[in-house]
Amino acid sequence: MAPYQLAPDPASPGERLTVLDPATGEAFDEAPDQRAQELDAVVHRAHEAWRSWRTDPAARAAALLASADAVEAAGPELAPLLTREQGKPLTESYAEIARTAARLRWFAASAPETRTIADGRAVHSEIRWRSLGPVAAVVPWNFPLQLASAKLAPALAAGNTVVLKPSPFTPLATRLLGSVLSAALPEGVLTVITGREPLGALLASHPGIRHVTFTGSVPTGRSVAAGAASGLARVTLELGGNDAAILLDDVDVERIADRLFWAAFRNCGQVCMAVKRVYAPARLHGRVVEALAERAKAVVVGAGLDEGTELGPLNNAAQLARVERYTARALADGAGAAAGGHRLDRPGYFHAPTVLTDVPPDSPVVTEEQFGPVLPVLPYGTVDEAVEAANATLFGLGGSVWGTDLDRAEAVAGRLECGTAWINHHAELSLAQPFAGVKESGVGVAGGPWGLYGNLSPFVVHRPQEDRS
Repeated sequence: MAPYQLAPDPASPGERLTVLDPATGEAFDEAPDQRAQELDAVVHRAHEAWRSWRTDPAARAAALLASADAVEAAGPELAPLLTREQGKPLTESYAEIARTAARLRWFAASAPETRTIADGRAVHSEIRWRSLGPVAAVVPWNFPLQLASAKLAPALAAGNTVVLKPSPFTPLATRLLGSVLSAALPEGVLTVITGREPLGALLASHPGIRHVTFTGSVPTGRSVAAGAASGLARVTLELGGNDAAILLDDVDVERIADRLFWAAFRNCGQVCMAVKRVYAPARLHGRVVEALAERAKAVVVGAGLDEGTELGPLNNAAQLARVERYTARALADGAGAAAGGHRLDRPGYFHAPTVLTDVPPDSPVVTEEQFGPVLPVLPYGTVDEAVEAANATLFGLGGSVWGTDLDRAEAVAGRLECGTAWINHHAELSLAQPFAGVKESGVGVAGGPWGLYGNLSPFVVHRPQEDRS
């Protein structure tokens, strides 16, 4: 028997979520399908727990450190379950668990800074910081644990309590995470709820929630923001991207090909800040396509629990259908598949790693977020044309520039309309840095001290420097 036991199901036996294994498409477990009427009690418990949780920063730090230890110890239980419901290779599930623990430790050591305002008046003014109250954290299915920790770690460190809702496609590992953390956290400080929509939207609009932090699609993000507005709750939204990689004419194609390939295809392309478009100089376009296609054809695709698997399935049938639709449209419009171009003929939600060439620039696989193992490679004439094309999107999460002259590459990167720009790599983040998008890629900032202060409210105290009684 596993050392960690799930909390009793809050829903009746008839209210269940069926969880499918994306490697087979078959059901393998269930989770509670909670109802709207349960939210009042859940949020009330979070509010009651907040009364004491907010008062002792040292106890919070100790609890978060203990939580990180507990997550690492539970790795052998968490990782296979995460792979089974999400699809990613087991090694990547262990890496996700390690990042979850690391984030808990980082925020355990974080604390807001009290500041004094010196403005020439005979008044001593201090800026202190107060927690907000119960926080709703709604996370998607691509990185269930990592994104959960990105939301709950800063919220808890700031003195808030959290109600965490995972995607109905990946509820199991998050429920187990909640049980693991319950051994280190006081009762009511963290509650995991699971269920179909509109449960997440109703949680976001609950009047007892003071901050809503959400990762997901733009349409759902708009709905979440509208719901949060009804209670004037703060919102932090990370809404995906359509990241472009611009290769300059001095790039060493073979040297960067592996990094570029995995920047696009890791987690089967289901990464908000993955490379989703490549712009290559016309004279190098063929070499870039060939190098990426060679790697796409060689990568080992299989079930995440199988030894040697490098790329797993897409997470769900709807996402597979989306990727098929985008690919078929591009091929119908004249694109060619240098590798892949089709779903794999096997059970589960597998799509061949696909590299597309001769893609019309207005094809949806270029202009929208495909969120799968499909990568269009487009030629350009001048760098100005490449930058203009990279910026010609409603998204603005990340972008990258690849070349030998780092100063030149940095100058081009500075012209990208996005929240993070990388040079000769992509989608690598530090726990200490801010993470935010522009345009429709999001609202608010996560990560580092910005993530902590996003969960706090300033409280200013004015005191005269001499007795005015």
